[in-house]
Formats: sequence, C-alpha cells, structure tokens
Amino acid sequence: MRITPALYEQIVEHAQRDAPNECCGMVASQDGVAIQVYPATNAEASPFRFMIEPSEQIRIHNEIEEAGLELGAIYHSHTRTEPRPSQMDINFGEAWPGVVWIIVGLAGSGVDVRAFTINDGTVSDAELEVGE
Repeated sequence: MRITPALYEQIVEHAQRDAPNECCGMVASQDGVAIQVYPATNAEASPFRFMIEPSEQIRIHNEIEEAGLELGAIYHSHTRTEPRPSQMDINFGEAWPGVVWIIVGLAGSGVDVRAFTINDGTVSDAELEVGE
C-alpha cells in the first residue's frame, strides 16, 4: 500500500495521542493507494488490545463504501511490544482477508511502523510505501 506522508503522520500521531492505550482506525484506499484515514475509538481502552467500537466500525465502513473506495487497511498500535501481530490480532484478522494491517510500535525509543497481511492464520510482511 502506498500512503502519503500526511496520512502516515495522522496514524502515528493517533498512536502517540492514545498512548499508553492502543489506538485503532481504518484506512480507505483505491488501487492500493491510501486515500483517507479514519481514526476510531478503542472500545477496550486498553494498553494490551483493541476493538474498534462496533457502531463506529459500521459507520466508517459505510462511509468508505459510499465514497466508492475500499477498506485498504486497519491500523492499531502496540505500546508495550514490538509491532508484530499478536495471536489476538491474527484471530481478528481472519475476518478481514486481503486487508493490510498497520501496526505502530511505541515500545522502543522511537516509532516503528510495520505492515502485514493475515490470511488463513498466516502472517506475511506487506509493503507500506510512504511517499507522494
């Protein structure tokens, strides 16, 4: 997925703002290019897990479809561990095949952002190209 620096920064800033809890949100895309970031509420309000507030998830998904776009990515942060999908992330990811998972790692001294796909329980690295 290709994402502009401005949209990328929106995701990172959301993660930093919600710390020490995990943040979460969705990214609308078209032809593999991120078009809009939709920050969401972590219904778990937890530093260990996330769940997009269900009514908000439906609203965002409907907005994406009504705009003629597709759900390109779901993002969240890991505030205490490296940005790799946890077993909980993998289980949740099973409901969203083909979607890129962006994880913002805040555990170290800097920000570490990585992207993955999760299909049939298999996690694979995905490319997240930041640029215009």
